[in-house]
Amino acid sequence: MNNLIGKTLSGFLMLLVSLSALILLPAWTINYLQAWIYLLTFAISVILITTYLFKNDPNLLERRLKVGPTAEKEKSQKTIQALANVFFCLVFIVAGFDYRFHWSNVPIYISIIADVFVVLGFFIVFLAFKENSYTSGIIEVDKDQKVISTGPYGMVRHPMYSGAILMMLFSPIALGSYWAVLCVVPLIFTIVMRLLDEEKFLSKNLSGYNEYCQKVHYRLIPLIW
Repeated sequence: MNNLIGKTLSGFLMLLVSLSALILLPAWTINYLQAWIYLLTFAISVILITTYLFKNDPNLLERRLKVGPTAEKEKSQKTIQALANVFFCLVFIVAGFDYRFHWSNVPIYISIIADVFVVLGFFIVFLAFKENSYTSGIIEVDKDQKVISTGPYGMVRHPMYSGAILMMLFSPIALGSYWAVLCVVPLIFTIVMRLLDEEKFLSKNLSGYNEYCQKVHYRLIPLIW
């Protein structure tokens, strides 16, 4: 348990420091109110979800620590994850440059509203975690894993990705950048590539998944796709 705490804390601090650097270095200033509000929103959301998992589902928390291209077992997912990491970083880098060179003019109240949607995205991710203890950070199937069709999984097949996309769509605006939204488009494309590849994997390796797909038709957005 102490090892899990140490890995979780170090991972969280590394993420927060990296995110701060991606935003503030291109902005070349610490006088960036929208960035600090966003970072606080991001940090509190992650802390609350992590605290819940630590108390109620430490096994899932340990699974979530295995992330990134090097942790993936499938070759296709290694490539997809590498691309996703690049586009993820670009969103924040462009937002920082946008602030530095004043490309966008986003009112602070619009950024705060966007922060609310960022929190909503995190909340959807939390609901997915709460319902499904097998939402690993990589594509894999546990020997005891079962198909989950309750909660948000009764509406879409990939609610965690739905929440992540919502969070990322509003992150640039929360940071005061309209231009950085363009970088979210290829990121969404890689997420779609990931989930389609994941569905092929689950269809072959998770009993009952094909039947679940016939029951729940929508992947990301209810009534749309």
